[in-house]
This record gives sequence, structure tokens and C-alpha cells, in this order.
Amino acid sequence: MTEPRTDAPVTSDPRVEEAQIVRSGYLYWVMKVVLTPILTVAFRPRIEGITNIPKRGPALLACNHTSYMDWLFLPLVVRTRRISFLAKLEYFTRKGLRGRAQAYFFSATGQVPIDRAGAHASQGALLTATRLLREGRLVGVFPEGTRTRDGRLNRGRTGVARMAAETGVTVIPCATVGTFDIAPPGTRLPHPKQIKVRFGSPMPAIAPDPSSEQLRVWTDELMARICVLSEQEYSGVDAVGRT
Repeated sequence: MTEPRTDAPVTSDPRVEEAQIVRSGYLYWVMKVVLTPILTVAFRPRIEGITNIPKRGPALLACNHTSYMDWLFLPLVVRTRRISFLAKLEYFTRKGLRGRAQAYFFSATGQVPIDRAGAHASQGALLTATRLLREGRLVGVFPEGTRTRDGRLNRGRTGVARMAAETGVTVIPCATVGTFDIAPPGTRLPHPKQIKVRFGSPMPAIAPDPSSEQLRVWTDELMARICVLSEQEYSGVDAVGRT
């Protein structure tokens, strides 16, 4: 397995800040213990390619995003490792009692806030992900940037390629199948139905300091592999709308 590079600079721009990272994430394991039997009975997940997940060391899991349930199903089937997901900042900053409770839940389960607005948002996400990977973490990302609104797989953003080029870690394409049907946009409670979670072979390495064209070509190949795993129609356009 490729070791992450520790000598590559991430950014020297003082306007770019790393997101706050909660190291313990103790509630992650509590939730796994509580939810695993419930989710297993309700959704009977079929798992394919789990041996592609490294038992130790850093890696990026690049998954399609069809439902708010995706971030529950990946930890459900990756049983022995904690996945740190990059989550949108809004989950951590909403006001009121409900907002504070939500922020506590996401932080305590080890999720990492990412500000997706502003000119330096992508650099901040890269800085945070790079720090996690250099700590040997398993990091979960959704290359589309947001959930699909119509069930199709949208074009991937090049952030995953940038993270891979910066750190040299393994990128594993993966997909949840059937989650759009059980919890489409606007659904509060999911419909019990069998789902699948598939992990593909690791992506080929991307060279350091890639050009914009190389980033796009590599990202398109990643999305093509996810598309095969997910059995979705490919839209070929960027995702729109809110998660």
C-alpha cells in the first residue's frame, strides 16, 4: 500500500484554514453497536469487494451519493475501521437547540466540517483531508459534492483527485445500490428494502502536480468506475441543489 507523502506542501495561503477535527469520535462506535443490528435486519445489506478496503493505513473511499443514509451504510459494512467523513459546514452551524444537538452528534461521530463556500473552500477541504490521511485515517468523500436529485450519477468534482495527488494514498471507488429508492429527497423515514454496498479495485495513482486536464481525466475515470458499481445512469453534468 502506498504511504502518504509527508513532505509535500498543502498550502501556504494564510486565508485557508484547516477544519476543526474531533479526534475521539467516541459516538461513532456507540452508534455502530446500536445501529448495526437494526440496519442489518431492516436493509439486509449485500456487501461486495470488502477485501479492497485496507486493514490499516490511510485511504480515500469515493462513493456515490444518493441518500442521507449513505454515511450510515458505509460504516455499517466497514466493521473494523472508523471512517471520517467530510461533511458540509451547515450541519455544524445551525442555530437553536436542534442545531446544537446536530452539531454535537456530527462532531461526536467523528465527522469533519467543510466550508464549501468561498474562493478558498476547496483548499480548506484539501488541507483537512490531507491532515486526516497523514494520521492514517480512512476518509469518506462524495465526489459529486451533493446528493443526486433524480437518481442519476452526476459528474465528479476534482477534489478527490487533488487529495490523491497531494498525499499519494489509495483511492477506492465504492457505491451504495438501492438507497435512492429507500430514501429519496424529501423522505424522513427510509423504506425497508435490501441494499447493496460495493467496493471496487483501487484507482491507478495520479502523478504529483497534475494539470487541470489530468485531474479531469482521472476524475472522469473514477466516476466511470463508480457508475459501473452503482448501476446508475450517468448525467454528465454537475450536481445541483442542496443535500
